[in-house]
Amino acid sequence: MHGGRANTAERSARRGRVIAVHASVVDVSFDSDPPPVYTVLQAGLDGGIVIEVLAQLDEQIVRGIALTPTQGLARGAPVVDSGRPLQVPVGEAVLSRMLDVFGHAIDDGPALQNVAWHSLHRSPPRLAERVSQAEVFATGIKAIDVLAPLERGGKAGLFGGAGVGKTVLLTEIIHNMLGRDRGVSLFCGIGERCREGEELYRAMQAAGVLADMVMIFGQMNEPPGSRFRVGHAALSIAEYFRDTGKRDVLLLIDNIFRFIQAGMEVSGLLGQMPSRLGYQPTLGTELAALEERIANTQRGAITSIQAVYVPADDLTDPAVVHVFSHLSASIVLSRRRASEGLYPAIDLLQSSSSLAMPGIVGRRHYAIAREVRRVLAQYEELKDVIAMLGVEQLSIEDRRRVGRARRLERFLTQPFSTTEAFSGLAGRQVILADALAGCERILRDEFADIPEQALYMIGAIDEAGRSQPAAVEAAHAS
Repeated sequence: MHGGRANTAERSARRGRVIAVHASVVDVSFDSDPPPVYTVLQAGLDGGIVIEVLAQLDEQIVRGIALTPTQGLARGAPVVDSGRPLQVPVGEAVLSRMLDVFGHAIDDGPALQNVAWHSLHRSPPRLAERVSQAEVFATGIKAIDVLAPLERGGKAGLFGGAGVGKTVLLTEIIHNMLGRDRGVSLFCGIGERCREGEELYRAMQAAGVLADMVMIFGQMNEPPGSRFRVGHAALSIAEYFRDTGKRDVLLLIDNIFRFIQAGMEVSGLLGQMPSRLGYQPTLGTELAALEERIANTQRGAITSIQAVYVPADDLTDPAVVHVFSHLSASIVLSRRRASEGLYPAIDLLQSSSSLAMPGIVGRRHYAIAREVRRVLAQYEELKDVIAMLGVEQLSIEDRRRVGRARRLERFLTQPFSTTEAFSGLAGRQVILADALAGCERILRDEFADIPEQALYMIGAIDEAGRSQPAAVEAAHAS
């Protein structure tokens, strides 16, 4: 033990010198015993330029990627070996704080105190430590829990463009989880715009969910090395709360494609031969090293929801294909549904989950979800006929199908707690049993005689029953 600490201290005092600088790539020469891969080197005034060793070129020269801008760095500049890998602060003190990849607070708050520091580079849990039983992660959001249930300790992809309610949906899931489980939420912004990070921080603060949340950002203007490592930093914090705090963690990543993109930039800077479509040859390995740390163990679980950008809407893009292989659920947001005011704007037919099987969610849940999808699919097929000829030209049975589908669409809308100030509607959390009961009763045509609007923006189906007289009266008046 003492000898190991002495060796580290001796190595940390070791100095080298810069022999080449190519953008973010820095070559450093040491007289002997060059530092191992992933060691942090410091250069510039007060060690402000941080370099992570990624390759050893020979017995004296190492090549690293700078995690900070390299302006002012010149050949011959002294470099100090820190003797350690990149680390991030962990502990209760990081809750409600906004950090960068180095663990520095960027929210204008006081400096972090009483924190431990953990390495960014950690191995995934061993197979013996993992819990293999599939377990549903309830969100309190009807459309997700019924049609695309999330997996506790699993990964879900959130597909959606700007303005369709992606951030609102993420905020509501955080709000529901913290109110129910007292878990920890962690938002990781990879390649985020500065404006987006600031707006999200204010939104979380206004929603009252910041006290049990950590936010960590690698902003869009930062070097690729910083953006490439911020995901690992977020996971190290999440692992602390799972393994030491024994708490469930909800990890939100926006955007996982930018992690791959940063790795592609780093690979190109290091001179590696590109693979298909210019991606790095180590794409699969790098993504798996990050994704496999998101796991359900006997101590707790890290459940991840990841925003996924699809380049040119091409689902065969190598980055998208590799991400898909790690996901257990896909939630697709629809701009058309958002324009119709059907919030959350989840595409009920495109969204799916590998947990939607009788052996996992149960036979009743599976049967109801399957029938809901069938009715909605029939409605989609009839929409062209309705647009050309009108609903009056449909058969009686088709009109009933259309009525069921439209009532299901409206029942699967839901007011959110995080939007109360804007909508004036009190937020609702709906347990799975109530959501399934509502869908089942609509499928049995129990609500065929009341207006569709009576099912819009409610919680459990009983709320439509209570508002039924007023809704029918309004319909008659119109």
